[in-house]
Amino acid sequence: MNPLSGLYAITVDGVRGDTLYTQAKAALAGGSRILQYRDKSGDNVRRQKEAKALLGLCRAHQALFIINDDIGLCRQCGAHGVHLGKEDGDPSSAREALGKGSIIGISCYNDLQQAHAAADGGADYVAFGAIYPSSTKPSAANAELALLRAARSELDLPIVAIGGITPENAQPVIEAGADMVAMIQGLFGQEDIRLAAEKTSRLFKPF
Repeated sequence: MNPLSGLYAITVDGVRGDTLYTQAKAALAGGSRILQYRDKSGDNVRRQKEAKALLGLCRAHQALFIINDDIGLCRQCGAHGVHLGKEDGDPSSAREALGKGSIIGISCYNDLQQAHAAADGGADYVAFGAIYPSSTKPSAANAELALLRAARSELDLPIVAIGGITPENAQPVIEAGADMVAMIQGLFGQEDIRLAAEKTSRLFKPF
């Protein structure tokens, strides 16, 4: 099975320390294949410490560990890769900084041409969203399921869907062509994180 597939868990910005670790552990125990560390604060000492702890957790669960937006932190902690948004640099620059073996993901919002450019620039996967209304980014552009279908027919690299996805509404997203579904509140906002991860992970079994 392609490691760039299945449930893609993204940590909640502002959740720290033991709570962060416990939440991540539950998501991975429930079957998350990828964990992205998302922390927008400037506390680099704490971020390095947390990133290294989460990387160890991912290794124990044979999952990939991705850093949000920060190429420097990715290098420092030895993460598997980095995810970049519109203002965070291009995939070719990230590849030069991180080397051939690192995973580079690019947010393409609802722009298929941007996804083609990312693919041409050497990205390992592209992300589209928000698929559904998102509490994390309420003003995010809408990316319809038709866009995922078009992307699936035109692109040869893995596709992530993000934005308002929950275990209950993920099935149509997967059927539209998403190789991975990224979840923040849809996973970590659940009372039972592990159960939510298990429910979502099971949706990929027939594909």
